[in-house]
Amino acid sequence: MSAETLASREVPKKENRFKVWRQTRPFWAGLFTMIGGVPIAYLPYGDMRLGNITLAMKTTAGMSALVIGVLLITLGLTMWFQPIVRVFAGVAAIVLALVSIPVSNFGGLVVGFLFALIGGAMSASWAPAPEAEETGEAERTEAMPAEAEYDGEPEGFEEAVYASEAETRAVPATETTSDANGGRNSAG
Repeated sequence: MSAETLASREVPKKENRFKVWRQTRPFWAGLFTMIGGVPIAYLPYGDMRLGNITLAMKTTAGMSALVIGVLLITLGLTMWFQPIVRVFAGVAAIVLALVSIPVSNFGGLVVGFLFALIGGAMSASWAPAPEAEETGEAERTEAMPAEAEYDGEPEGFEEAVYASEAETRAVPATETTSDANGGRNSAG
């Protein structure tokens, strides 16, 4: 492949690139997880000023809250750029959100906890869409000739059905599965 060759036809249009990228990974799960990591990491170090009064939420567990927040942001980015590990990232985000309750001011004043918990659950439950079949209407009509008509059931169909019903009636029905077929059960 040289620099002069054109891109493949499967590259989406410029307007649709972000939409296609977003739909092929747990985008909202990663976004919620990253949003949840911000208050968990910030609140132990942040302070709020009301006039001359400074409210500081500095705790002894500030470093562990920072680590949990940074890990949640990293897990959110992992959900975006490595969707193959979405289940691991989702479960890890849920665990970190639960750990943040006692460690980081009730999980970032419950806001960070809820965002991280919802993002982790969304990531663990997300599944990629199945591949769409690209069969057109023309291909379907070519597969079935126009003169072929449905004549009903094939010959011998009714006899086969009645024969299988007669075989099932011949076997005595029992109440326990251990009595069925000498204790052996088959799925077929």
